[in-house]
Amino acid sequence: MTDPRDRMFVALDFAGATRAHRVVHHLGDSVTHYKIGLELLFGGGLEMAAELKAAGKTIFLDMKLLDIGNTVEKATANIAARGLDYLTVHGVDRKTMDAAVKGRGQSELKLLAVTVLTNLDATDLAQQGINSTPLNLVVNRARNAAEAGFDGVIASGAEAAAVRTVVPPGFLILTPGIRPAGAAAGDQARVTTPGQAIRDGASHLVVGRPITGAADPRAAAEAITAEIAAALSAHHPS
Repeated sequence: MTDPRDRMFVALDFAGATRAHRVVHHLGDSVTHYKIGLELLFGGGLEMAAELKAAGKTIFLDMKLLDIGNTVEKATANIAARGLDYLTVHGVDRKTMDAAVKGRGQSELKLLAVTVLTNLDATDLAQQGINSTPLNLVVNRARNAAEAGFDGVIASGAEAAAVRTVVPPGFLILTPGIRPAGAAAGDQARVTTPGQAIRDGASHLVVGRPITGAADPRAAAEAITAEIAAALSAHHPS
């Protein structure tokens, strides 16, 4: 069975690299995968991504690209050249996704389509003029991403099971909005527990504040890893 640590990305959502480095040092070998997003990107995030990659960590660059095809293609090519592992692109249309696939070329960069942000609900979608539930929109965008040649999607635990039914085997489902039982949802509208997300079909979890904001980040990470391991064991008993 896959090391359960490899099923979790810890989101380094900090404004600067100093605090992010402190958390990474505290976590040590309890975490193997990290996500670097827009907040840290402009505070030394690209340099830190390179450092973590050189240290043997798996790096998910959460840039959520969305632009005209030419720009997305060239941005993706530049990111692929850095040798990082995962990149997010908004999965709102095939032109954007096709451009990212073209930009990736023959590199090993895995492309992930952002379906519907986990802080949005049906009311938010209606304000955008989208007459759909989050579930239906996520499933439709996941199907399009698979057809475009993407490696996976970002989708909440509430949609993971439905997505799993419309994508090919091995397709990745990374689930943010993870909150251990009893934890506050914060600014997330669609949350789930680590174990439930895995049982519902998520391949990986993306966890930020429940770990990085904990009094003991390593203990928090190890507790979530243990919950992942239990869910995987129940799903695939030895």
